[in-house]
Amino acid sequence: MKRLGFLIVLLCWGMLIYGTIDFPGWSDPKSPASTHVSPYYIEHSLEDTSVPNIVTAVLADYRGYDTMFETTVIFSAGIACFFLLRVFRRKSPEVRLYRHMPTGITLRIEKGETLPDESGDFKRIDSLWTPHDLIITTTCRLVIPFIQLFALYVIAHGHHSPGGGFQGGVILGASMILYAVSHDLRSTTKRIGERIAALLSTTGIFIYASTGTLCLILGANFLDYSALAALLGVDPVTARSHGILIVEIGVGLTVMATMIWIYFLLSSVGTNDEGL
Repeated sequence: MKRLGFLIVLLCWGMLIYGTIDFPGWSDPKSPASTHVSPYYIEHSLEDTSVPNIVTAVLADYRGYDTMFETTVIFSAGIACFFLLRVFRRKSPEVRLYRHMPTGITLRIEKGETLPDESGDFKRIDSLWTPHDLIITTTCRLVIPFIQLFALYVIAHGHHSPGGGFQGGVILGASMILYAVSHDLRSTTKRIGERIAALLSTTGIFIYASTGTLCLILGANFLDYSALAALLGVDPVTARSHGILIVEIGVGLTVMATMIWIYFLLSSVGTNDEGL
C-alpha cells in the first residue's frame, strides 16, 4: 500500500508539473491576466462596485463565487478536525483539582467523592495546572475588547480600506484564543462553546450562499449584488458595495468560529475539558 500510495503521489506530482508548461512566463507583461483581466479591475472596480479597495472588490465581487468556496474550505477544515480529533466517549477523570479562591488552597477530589460547586469560592483547575500571572490575565481582559472592536472595524471597513472578512475573522478568533491562553479553556467555553462555534461557522456560509441565492431569485446571476438594489433602496452600484459587506460578514463569522473550534479541539486533545 505504501508503494502504491507513493506511485499515486508521484504520478499526480508529474501531472501538475506537466501542466505548468502551458503557464505564461513569470511576470510576463503580455500574459492574458496582465493584458485583459488586471487592467479592467484597476480601471473599473470603483466605477462598477463603488469600492475603493480593489482587492476586496475582486475577492468578494468579481471572484465572489471562488471566495465562497474558499470560505467553505475553511469550514470543511473545522469539520474534518472535529471528526478526527473529537473524543465523543471519555471516562470521568480519576482525580479533579479545585482551588479555594479565598485561601489559595488546592483540593484533590478523587473519583466517587463529592465535588464542590463551582462558585466564587471554588474553581476547578486543570490536572497540570500552572498559576496564571495576575498581570497577564488583567492586561488581556483589558486589551481583548479593543482587539475585538478593531476586528469589527476591519470587517465593516474592509471594502474601503485594507481588511475584510478573512482578516477580521482571524483577529476575532485570535482574541478568544488569547483569552483561553491567559485564563483557561473552561472559562472560554462558557463564553463561546463548541456548539456555538459550530453554529456560527455554519451561519457564515449560510449568509454568503443565501446572498447569492437571493440574487438568483431576483432574476440576476448568482452573487450579482446589483439585484439587491430594490431591496436595499439604493442604486445598483451601491448595492454591489453593500452586497460585498454582507458576504464579508459571513466570511468573518466562519473564519472566527472555525479558528476557535479547531483551537478547542487541539488544546484539549479532543475532550473540550482541560487544555490551554
